[in-house]
Amino acid sequence: MKKWMKPGVLLFISLVLIIPLAACGKEKTETIRVAEVTRSIFYAPLYAALTEGFFEEEGLTIDLKTVWGGDKVMTSLISDGADIGLVGSETSIYVYAAGTSDPVINFGQLTQTDGTFLVSRNEVEDFTWDHLKGSTFLGQRKGGMPQMVGEFVLKKHGIDPHADLNLIQNVDFANITSAFASGTGDYVQLFEPQASIFEKEGRGHIVASFGTESGHVPYTTFMAKQSYMDANEESIEKFTKALYKAQQWVDSTNSKEIAEAVQPFFEDTDIEILEMAVDRYKSQGSFATDPILDEAEWNNLQDIMDEAGELPKEVRHDELVNTKIAEEVIK
Repeated sequence: MKKWMKPGVLLFISLVLIIPLAACGKEKTETIRVAEVTRSIFYAPLYAALTEGFFEEEGLTIDLKTVWGGDKVMTSLISDGADIGLVGSETSIYVYAAGTSDPVINFGQLTQTDGTFLVSRNEVEDFTWDHLKGSTFLGQRKGGMPQMVGEFVLKKHGIDPHADLNLIQNVDFANITSAFASGTGDYVQLFEPQASIFEKEGRGHIVASFGTESGHVPYTTFMAKQSYMDANEESIEKFTKALYKAQQWVDSTNSKEIAEAVQPFFEDTDIEILEMAVDRYKSQGSFATDPILDEAEWNNLQDIMDEAGELPKEVRHDELVNTKIAEEVIK
């Protein structure tokens, strides 16, 4: 009869057997690299998807980086430095018009209005758009969505941005807030929470919203190269599922709870400011409630680009937009 093994040996053998079994039972996760164009409370559904575990539920780990600028997001995608980009849909049109065998496809809409607010350096009583005439306006990058929507809204109110304003467009996207803070410009277009931060600090005053003036437009969408989407269909579907869950959660959740959920991405910003910013965006319908980028929004985008003289060519909705994934996810 064989002797029993010593307790230490038995424990070692048990661990050798148990650890591989535990590893086999653990679900594999996939890492997706996402490049966002800026860090803004405007993208609250994305941050909520991360903090509320919606991506994790789909077996995804998101490696999120901020690259500050639409041109830089597109460079990251084209050079395979990122798998998915979060940026304005106009960038996909620019790449397509330049000629490419691997177009960048819009598959999930995040925001559906402009996200900028008009901030005045001085307090303005009874503001009207005519107050801008003759002023120095610190604008956004030429050809980018903020600038094109800004010009669209100004023209709508009878203002020629290149004739009636001293328009500054040579400041890099990442440096616009610091340029205004240091004294450049009478007016500026700012995203939240920076607009509310300036207002709280007395550095500026929010006088109008470009989002309420411009109508629905695919302002910020998730996009990827066609080759990546073809090779990673299941991953894109899982990503879109997590996005849709987050959009529904944000739509049905109060601003305070949303602000608390996304605060880890804005550690230096007071929770009251975040709540105010979320409330502003929710009240003007900026957050898309589903990922579908419809044809009417796509056409509105091209109208705005055309008005700004930045539309290189007209592109059909079905050439650069994939709604099938989002439609299946919603079903």
